[in-house]
Amino acid sequence: MIAAAADWLVSQLGSRRIVAFDAPMGAGKTTLIAGIASRLGAVDVANSPTFSIVNSYEVPGGKPVYHFDFYRLEKASDVADLGIYDYLDSGSYCLMEWPQVALPYLPEDTVVARIEVNADGSRSLTLLNI
Repeated sequence: MIAAAADWLVSQLGSRRIVAFDAPMGAGKTTLIAGIASRLGAVDVANSPTFSIVNSYEVPGGKPVYHFDFYRLEKASDVADLGIYDYLDSGSYCLMEWPQVALPYLPEDTVVARIEVNADGSRSLTLLNI
């Protein structure tokens, strides 16, 4: 199921490369991002960058995939201190968990991937523009 969701999400992006994941704790953000990184050819096993804030996954013959977890950041200036524009302007996929603090820096073509946990425990995935 994750591979199918990752394939679908990537197929919907077109030329867009920045995805902000909007979902509650435990909804599967990291798992879906791992599936996307794998789908894009990343050789590293994707895991949550909760303490490092950003992980870079190498893609043979391509640009790296950046995986952000902004959960521990408290203010927008913390995002700026990471050099966020260098990542956003790189042309690489930038996949962001807990993106609320980064919203002031995200371009208009950012895709919001909303994951909702349904009553039966299944997940629904909806794509929106910010």
